[in-house]
Amino acid sequence: MENLLGLLRIHVKRGVNLAIRDIASSDPYIVFHFGNKKLKTHVVKQSVNPEWNDDLTLSVTDPNLPVKLTVYDKDLLSADDKMGEAEFSIAPYLEAIKFRHKIQGGLPNGTIIMKIQPNRQNCLSEESHIVWNHGKLVQNMFIRLQNVETGEVELQLEWIDVPGSRGI
Repeated sequence: MENLLGLLRIHVKRGVNLAIRDIASSDPYIVFHFGNKKLKTHVVKQSVNPEWNDDLTLSVTDPNLPVKLTVYDKDLLSADDKMGEAEFSIAPYLEAIKFRHKIQGGLPNGTIIMKIQPNRQNCLSEESHIVWNHGKLVQNMFIRLQNVETGEVELQLEWIDVPGSRGI
């Protein structure tokens, strides 16, 4: 993979107020698409407020591609029901990553490096922060699901340098 920039770890924390697709609840999981790559979380049984705590890792070759996610309700006897979708850009996070070497060692944990406001071009439900945390830059975000009556997903992004990659 000569075009590899590095790896993006997506820590899928939880879902909040997801749509009900079964009788009284749902069995949600998330599928992530990034270019031609596809990853998914495990299924959480009978919850509209699931705690996934899954770590998924994407190899990044094009920093301009959006990360697309779709939440589904797992069904046994029929096709899985869609529970909303969203997409987000990793470009602001990768811009902050470019400058991490300038701040290394000089900031206390929890220092906010950049704030990204929700707007019509992103699916953020609230301001997203890129934070210096234990020697790494992480981005915390709440993603509002689209094409559904309710639901948000909480994620955290973390960059992983790969020896031999062309880097950012």
